[in-house]
Amino acid sequence: MLAAMLAEAWAALVANRLRSALTMLGMIIGVAAVILMLAIGAGVQNYVEERISSLGSNLLIVSSGAARTGGGFAQGAGTGQTLTLADGDAIAALPNVVAAAPQGGFGAQVVAGPANWLTQVATSNRSWFTVQDWYPDTGRMFTEMEDRQAARVAVIGQTVADELFGANDPLGQQLKVRGVSFTIIGILPARGQGIGGANRDDTVVLPINSAQRLVQGGGAFRQSVRTISISVSKPEALTQTEEAVRQLLRRRHRLGDAEGDDFTITNITAVGDTFAETTGAISLLLGAIGGISLVVGGIGIMNIMLVSVTERTREIGIRMAIGASRAAVRLQFLLEALMLSLVGCLAGVLIGTGLAMLAGAFMPFRTVITPQSVVISFAISAGIGVFFGWWPATRAAKLSPIEALRS
Repeated sequence: MLAAMLAEAWAALVANRLRSALTMLGMIIGVAAVILMLAIGAGVQNYVEERISSLGSNLLIVSSGAARTGGGFAQGAGTGQTLTLADGDAIAALPNVVAAAPQGGFGAQVVAGPANWLTQVATSNRSWFTVQDWYPDTGRMFTEMEDRQAARVAVIGQTVADELFGANDPLGQQLKVRGVSFTIIGILPARGQGIGGANRDDTVVLPINSAQRLVQGGGAFRQSVRTISISVSKPEALTQTEEAVRQLLRRRHRLGDAEGDDFTITNITAVGDTFAETTGAISLLLGAIGGISLVVGGIGIMNIMLVSVTERTREIGIRMAIGASRAAVRLQFLLEALMLSLVGCLAGVLIGTGLAMLAGAFMPFRTVITPQSVVISFAISAGIGVFFGWWPATRAAKLSPIEALRS
């Protein structure tokens, strides 16, 4: 019996092709919008998580504090040189600290033979590779001894290698940074964009002592660093380690109880969690916006089904006169509404998937079409079909056979 009802419902929809197509249009647009919005939201969330994780795992970053003017006014975080290489060594000895990498950096025009390239120079010790979880795939890292002795060695990113050497092997070649020659001993694997869209492969890594003595000229800020990146052994120890680092630096910098910190500690994992929660909320918001179209499509189905009941009043009377129950009449119109919803949903899924794939080709991140979004779309469509089809179906079932036959 159900198969016969489904066949009859389909025949009724096909008999009014244009009206059925226009009715399904609201569902098609709604489902396509939900699929597209959720795919973009999931893509953004994955993109942010990948960028955060590329900075290193279980990471704390200590930044130099603010310089102060004679009147005691702070000039902003990072304007003062309050951190030293010795601070980094002390932090590395703390429990749960895997590695601590004091870091500096500057922009420079680097030269190799006839080629030159403007890039970012990162200066740190050997722990930089551990903290970043980024090791040369060709060549090697510099050693602790090379850093202490200010050896003229360098590790370069893939972009610098391509721009300066093209198809040639950079290993063993000379690279000049502000007129000082360094021997290239390693090449980092490609990492792509970081947070903010910066090209992480466009970098040269120098031992920090080599940079300070040979390139930056020492001076008043010798042994000073801008940041110290800290890799912690496990996520559960981040909060405890953060407090231990704070107390250690306050003692080393001889800060009194009434004085504020002359440094700032940032928990990158916490920042990543916040970003993930934010992007997740945005994804839900985008899905909800798309869901509004589904409700509009459901209202359209209800209106068309009411019109259908009015047009088929005599048909309903004949069905009841020959023995059809009110439940059977109600089920017939419910099936028609449900079929409109599901066919519109299927078309919407196909269109939404295509649009999501097309959008991914023009965005800096890959859109993610999850099975959950498709299942949710079908479930919502079926619910809307039943919800908005119930009133017209019930109205049809309540018609008096005699009154219907007089229509």
